[in-house]
Amino acid sequence: MKLAIAVLCAIAGLAAWTLATPYQGFKTETYVEIARGTGTAGIARELAEQGVIRYAWELELVRLIRRSTKLQAGEYRFAKAASALEVFDRIARGDIYYLEFTVPEGSNIFDSGRALEEQGVMSADAFLAAAEDPAMIRDLAPSARTLEGYLFPSTYRLSHATSAAKLTKIMTDEFRRQWAKLSAQDADVRSTVTLASLVEKETAAAEERPLIASVFRNRLAEGMRLECDPTTIYAALLENRYQGTIHRSDLSSRNPYNTYQNAGLPPGPIANPGAQSLAAAIAPADTKFLFFVAKPGGGGHQFSATMAQHAKAVVAYRQAFKHAAQRKIR
Repeated sequence: MKLAIAVLCAIAGLAAWTLATPYQGFKTETYVEIARGTGTAGIARELAEQGVIRYAWELELVRLIRRSTKLQAGEYRFAKAASALEVFDRIARGDIYYLEFTVPEGSNIFDSGRALEEQGVMSADAFLAAAEDPAMIRDLAPSARTLEGYLFPSTYRLSHATSAAKLTKIMTDEFRRQWAKLSAQDADVRSTVTLASLVEKETAAAEERPLIASVFRNRLAEGMRLECDPTTIYAALLENRYQGTIHRSDLSSRNPYNTYQNAGLPPGPIANPGAQSLAAAIAPADTKFLFFVAKPGGGGHQFSATMAQHAKAVVAYRQAFKHAAQRKIR
């Protein structure tokens, strides 16, 4: 009897030591995805196969000790040695690995692709390839050329395994939710989002967005070209020739997105607008404005209903710009 007790004590002591001793059977950081509904045995087996714990029975033994503890589904990142007890506690806490990816309002697919690559999430090419396929938005916008405009600006939590296709699905799903909130079921999605993208690129001031939208709406009604600089930049981006400033060749480009040479709205959005710009495009302010230019010294735009008024505003802006440049030289 004493021998049996001694053996049991030794086994218990060995088990306790094993469960509390850190282990690392992987060379570089490893990720383990625990799907919803996975049982303890499945979790333990995956952790052992990835070298996170020595043996699957270690986690199952901890489960026997802590029967009431719930293990959380999700992706977990392991970068250093840890004991089976520590691993169990992490999964029980739901210490899930994720990274936050923020899409600013007014960013385009090229901006997002570059940011994803810089953050090491995925290659820009992979994201652009997924974003250039409009299939997942076709029910709302049948004539959409790409997903530009429908990748809603927000902060997203991504896992290590998030693919480009999955990310674009998450972003377009968010667009659908935001669009539904606007109660704009009767509005044409493509033209509304396209107009909203122009508004978004022209101003960051919330109070100006309905005014900018009214200018573009009024110009369209008058048959005037929109002459929106951001569309010229987008046309250059599509042709891989934008160099940071607008050149005369950009303004004269016959690309269909260049609203200096083409009447009406461009063929599609030039960026991903936020909710306020979408709302402004749905319900522009009631004005007679046809022009706008930056105010001298910054602080928004000067809006005008006639060319004469606009010409004066442009002169005031150029004079202020010239004076500011001279002060810098001094």
